[in-house]
Amino acid sequence: MRGKLYGVGVGPGDPELMTVKAVRVIREADVIAVPGRKKEATTAYRIAVQAVPELEQKRCLEIEWPMTRDRRILEEGYARAAAQVHSCLAAGQTVAFLTLGDPTVYSTYLYLHRAIAGLGDEAAIISGVPSFCAAAARLNMGIVERSEPLHVIPASYQIEDALRLPGTKVLMKAGSRIGTVKEQLIQSGADVAMVENCGMENERCFGSAQEIPADAGYYSLMIVKDRREAD
Repeated sequence: MRGKLYGVGVGPGDPELMTVKAVRVIREADVIAVPGRKKEATTAYRIAVQAVPELEQKRCLEIEWPMTRDRRILEEGYARAAAQVHSCLAAGQTVAFLTLGDPTVYSTYLYLHRAIAGLGDEAAIISGVPSFCAAAARLNMGIVERSEPLHVIPASYQIEDALRLPGTKVLMKAGSRIGTVKEQLIQSGADVAMVENCGMENERCFGSAQEIPADAGYYSLMIVKDRREAD
């Protein structure tokens, strides 16, 4: 019998937000896979091991993802990752790939999922708490109400047009563009709140665009509401 791949969402940072199903799948898996050279250095592993301490004893595939936008290099990296996982599945082993937040939201896991399916193997997704839901809860605010639309936007790309959209905008993964994003948010006049490293020990919250620090990290999430709608 062939094994099965599970893409397991471990939530945004707080291990208590991991689902019962995620914990069970991780415990039952023969092999764990993480996106990084060393498991202890990956955020998803550090979250999961707090909820599933026996994770430390499991075999781990440490899968290095290429950090580039070059499509050719990315495809080669996904193929290598799929080959690593495929060998385990062919041996009848179950593999749980740990991914931050939810596997369906801007997750690199999706590329592996499709590659594995293309090889004829079975793969499934285990939902996790999305970071923007956890951030809104941490800020004691709603994301959308009544007929408001919601837009989830990767802030590492150009966001000028996106900021003109009606409703609530969630900006994720600004990365090195955090300074530019901050200036654009200030100019927009919108109401902005941000959580950095939601649910983690080094979590920080900010109540306006002006407060966003220049050293904000990769796991910074901004919730943007048009001031007229807020009123």
